Amino acid sequence: MDGSRISPALRPCRPPLRRLFSPRAVGALMLREMATTYGRSPGGYLWAILEPVAGIAILTFAFSFFFAAPPIGSSFELFYATAMLPFALFTTVANRVSGALVFSRPLLSYPVVTFVDAITARFVVNLLAELLVFYIVITAILLMFDTRAVPDIARIGEALALAALFALAVGTLNAWLFLRFHTWHVIWSLISRPLFLISGGLVLFERMPQALQAVLWWNPLVHVTGIMRSGFFPDYPDSYTSAVYVCGVSLALLLAGLRLLSWQAKWLLLER
Repeated sequence: MDGSRISPALRPCRPPLRRLFSPRAVGALMLREMATTYGRSPGGYLWAILEPVAGIAILTFAFSFFFAAPPIGSSFELFYATAMLPFALFTTVANRVSGALVFSRPLLSYPVVTFVDAITARFVVNLLAELLVFYIVITAILLMFDTRAVPDIARIGEALALAALFALAVGTLNAWLFLRFHTWHVIWSLISRPLFLISGGLVLFERMPQALQAVLWWNPLVHVTGIMRSGFFPDYPDSYTSAVYVCGVSLALLLAGLRLLSWQAKWLLLER
């Protein structure tokens, strides 16, 4: 029998393809994220600003006693801010994305909400918050202190974009690891603690021993810090940095995380 002659009403219906991304679901999840993360107390957004400011102030206070001037530039505040702020953006966004599926687990039982929606919502909300913090803190430092900096908007934007991409990639892979291995929370906490020290935050990369440079070069955050500092200090030698390398590592981790989640996210959420 010719299938073309079968009545449309009698033809088997194919189930509709499930979308991986829904703007309406992302918007609703973003509102939920803002209400729960920053809106529970009046100091929610204020603390997001005070935390990096406190870290910069402590480092400035401590090291200004031992050194007459920072390794580059004339402002301890700007020197540490150019490392701490992109690092804070990475850690905050990566950690928030890492817990996106656990945080939105009740909503993921609905067919209209996918793991991509949950990750996207958390990524966008926390990235925008960290970019606002970056703008406020950097503007305050440039206005309050004699930094003699010459900001290069393109380089600064490049560093922020690389930090955001790497945070999304690490967070997406961690989202699967957090569900798959219950001890990964502890392991990740131990791994992430020394990251600031090995990302060029306190000591310039080019002043480290060559043997150490050969190892730390593979840390994408070293490149982010170097590019960020070159955005404020034109004479900073950043020839060791590679945006292509950071993008390559980030895309590889991101694709791996998305692939693993597409296979096992539903099963792992039900198992928990």
